[in-house]
Amino acid sequence: MPTLAIIGAQWGDEGKGKITDYLAEDSDAVVRFQGGNNAGHTIVIGDNAFKLHLLPSGVLREGKLAIIGNGVVVNMDDMA
Repeated sequence: MPTLAIIGAQWGDEGKGKITDYLAEDSDAVVRFQGGNNAGHTIVIGDNAFKLHLLPSGVLREGKLAIIGNGVVVNMDDMA
């Protein structure tokens, strides 16, 4: 099974979220494997804009398995 990983070389704001969402169209699953909540990735689908702070980009595409790995820090205060 082929795998594609998108890894940033900067400190964020480099377009990883948009690229991940674009490439998720042809994937079975999207995975977030490290880090914590962030400033947010804005994903636009039709007329709707979604701001994701913890969920992996691509999760809003139909039929995608979304996985949050054990290396992700979940801030429970931000879940409310």
